[in-house]
Amino acid sequence: MMWTMLGAEHPMLAHRADSRGMFFRGQSADAVEGVTSFLEKRPAHFSDRVSDGLPDILPGWSEPPFE
Repeated sequence: MMWTMLGAEHPMLAHRADSRGMFFRGQSADAVEGVTSFLEKRPAHFSDRVSDGLPDILPGWSEPPFE
Protein backbone atom coordinates (compact mmCIF):
# COMPACT_ATOMS: atom_id res chain seq x y z
CA MET A 1 0.00 0.00 0.00
CA MET A 2 2.81 2.40 0.79
CA TRP A 3 4.30 1.99 -2.68
CA THR A 4 0.88 2.36 -4.26
CA MET A 5 -0.01 5.50 -2.35
CA LEU A 6 3.24 7.39 -3.00
CA GLY A 7 1.66 8.79 -6.15
CA ALA A 8 -1.73 9.58 -4.60
CA GLU A 9 -3.34 12.87 -5.49
CA HIS A 10 -3.69 13.82 -1.83
CA PRO A 11 -2.25 12.39 1.43
CA MET A 12 -5.78 11.91 2.79
CA LEU A 13 -6.32 9.09 0.27
CA ALA A 14 -3.41 7.19 1.81
CA HIS A 15 -4.69 7.94 5.31
CA ARG A 16 -8.15 6.58 4.50
CA ALA A 17 -6.75 3.40 2.95
CA ASP A 18 -4.44 2.88 5.94
CA SER A 19 -7.29 3.45 8.39
CA ARG A 20 -9.50 0.91 6.58
CA GLY A 21 -6.72 -1.67 6.64
CA MET A 22 -6.04 -1.15 10.34
CA PHE A 23 -9.75 -1.36 11.16
CA PHE A 24 -10.25 -4.66 9.33
CA ARG A 25 -7.00 -6.22 10.58
CA GLY A 26 -7.90 -5.13 14.13
CA GLN A 27 -10.91 -7.45 13.99
CA SER A 28 -8.87 -10.51 12.97
CA ALA A 29 -8.04 -13.57 15.03
CA ASP A 30 -4.41 -12.44 15.13
CA ALA A 31 -5.39 -9.18 16.86
CA VAL A 32 -7.24 -11.14 19.54
CA GLU A 33 -4.31 -13.53 19.89
CA GLY A 34 -1.85 -10.65 20.22
CA VAL A 35 -3.79 -8.97 23.03
CA THR A 36 -4.54 -12.26 24.80
CA SER A 37 -0.93 -13.44 24.67
CA PHE A 38 0.24 -10.07 26.01
CA LEU A 39 -2.19 -10.21 28.91
CA GLU A 40 -1.24 -13.84 29.65
CA LYS A 41 2.49 -13.01 29.39
CA ARG A 42 3.19 -15.69 26.77
CA PRO A 43 4.52 -15.70 23.21
CA ALA A 44 1.88 -15.10 20.57
CA HIS A 45 1.00 -17.76 18.01
CA PHE A 46 -0.27 -15.96 14.92
CA SER A 47 -2.11 -18.10 12.39
CA ASP A 48 -3.46 -15.52 9.92
CA ARG A 49 -1.76 -13.98 6.93
CA VAL A 50 -2.18 -10.25 6.41
CA SER A 51 -3.20 -10.78 2.81
CA ASP A 52 -6.00 -13.21 3.74
CA GLY A 53 -9.41 -11.72 4.30
CA LEU A 54 -8.42 -8.11 3.72
CA PRO A 55 -11.20 -6.36 1.81
CA ASP A 56 -10.62 -3.82 -0.92
CA ILE A 57 -9.22 -0.89 1.07
CA LEU A 58 -8.76 1.22 -2.06
CA PRO A 59 -12.24 1.10 -3.65
CA GLY A 60 -12.36 2.60 -7.10
CA TRP A 61 -8.58 2.97 -7.35
CA SER A 62 -6.88 1.87 -10.53
CA GLU A 63 -3.20 1.84 -11.25
CA PRO A 64 -2.17 4.78 -13.46
CA PRO A 65 -0.67 3.89 -16.83
CA PHE A 66 3.11 3.68 -17.04
CA GLU A 67 4.65 6.30 -19.27
